[in-house]
Amino acid sequence: MTDILNDLINVFGEDIVQLAGEAYLTEPRKKFASPQRPLLRPRTTQQVSEIARYCTAYKIAIIPYGGGTGLVGGQISSDAPNAIIVSLERMNQVREVHPMENTITIEAGVILAELKKSADEVDRLFPLSLASEGTCQIGGNLATNAGGVQVLHYGNTRDLCLGIEAVLPNGEIFNGLKALRKDNTGYDLRHLLIGSEGTLGIITAACLKLFPKPAHTATAMITVPNPAVAIELLAFLRASLNGAMTAFELLHKQSYDFLSEKMPQVRQPFELAPEWSVLMELSSGAEVDLSEALGVAMEKGWITDAVIAQSEHQAEGLWNVRESIPEANRLIGAISSHDISIPILRIPEFIEKTPALLARLGDLRINCFGHLGDGNLHYNVFPPLGGSKEALKHLSQDVQKIVHDQVHAFDGSISAEHGIGRLKSADLISYGDAGKLSAMRAIKAALDPDGIMNPGAVITQS
Repeated sequence: MTDILNDLINVFGEDIVQLAGEAYLTEPRKKFASPQRPLLRPRTTQQVSEIARYCTAYKIAIIPYGGGTGLVGGQISSDAPNAIIVSLERMNQVREVHPMENTITIEAGVILAELKKSADEVDRLFPLSLASEGTCQIGGNLATNAGGVQVLHYGNTRDLCLGIEAVLPNGEIFNGLKALRKDNTGYDLRHLLIGSEGTLGIITAACLKLFPKPAHTATAMITVPNPAVAIELLAFLRASLNGAMTAFELLHKQSYDFLSEKMPQVRQPFELAPEWSVLMELSSGAEVDLSEALGVAMEKGWITDAVIAQSEHQAEGLWNVRESIPEANRLIGAISSHDISIPILRIPEFIEKTPALLARLGDLRINCFGHLGDGNLHYNVFPPLGGSKEALKHLSQDVQKIVHDQVHAFDGSISAEHGIGRLKSADLISYGDAGKLSAMRAIKAALDPDGIMNPGAVITQS
């Protein structure tokens, strides 16, 4: 490694090259760790291109690095013998903003929260909403096709992108930053690179969609008898509220119990935690009467209680409950965590049948919550009250297999919004469509014949 480091310094300079610190060698869930590696922090797309050409010439693997918030190990390689980390954190400029066209062109290292601030400064909205938005970068969001709580209305990151600039494995620059809604000129390399997790190239910039800021918002936490009724309620509200629904989050009682256990400072909306509840948000250019719609739903028996935010502060308090759940989960310590999607109408059956299968392994707690409006559940399994993650970690693979087998049986996906990374690469082979896997390998071999781009992530060539 010392020889590679010295060669890189000689070629690119000490301003660009250094040894990676601890922050670049681990990931949030501590499932993957990297040995010490050279870290390159380019400032321009041209420098990224030169790095890729050098690595192609000397068969050095490139591990692209964004904000480091990914949860499936896509940003960490532990087994590539000759590899460098390329962080785009210095490529953090807003290149252009066109509020009349509702577009913004930014570099890949821009932090999501800063992007949203830049949109706000021109009275526009960039709707991607993630718990990690204070540290995640837009390049990583695109590379993983990040989701979040507003996919129901605005779509995934893929749906928010008009064009990208990227460096291909051979160093060639793909200049695709056109701000066009229609560009029907053959294969769409933008969508090929989005979601590829750095295995086909390095996204260096993007042209993204902005939206008019909604004049009116409404937020409510409502209790429902069960997930099946929640789905009926969702359909009713989407029809009666003229498409204003922007978020519809399902929460189980276990979420509230974990918050009480580990984060009692989080103020909960109900005196007694409901078995099932929904956090919903509306955004609209015109005022919408949420109270009237909820009143009708209550008469139908779809709602048993409701808390409607009367101010922005109260709305933030309701969202704080939802956004604190992942941290409470972390403090409890999951045996196995799953980011899955299920066809919406089949979610109630999945939720009803899966616990009995897991119960064969012993006394376990399940926290099922997530983005019901787009079918994305976070289905996490924990030790019993008083138990420890460490004592039951031997069950993690069995738990994961049960959950993923069920997901497959229900025609779902083992990865809804976190990507495949290294954590789920074997599962992709086990549950993936043979035709799709064959095409993915062919694409990888065509664009990255030397296999230098993020080796071991997403798809293997075996």
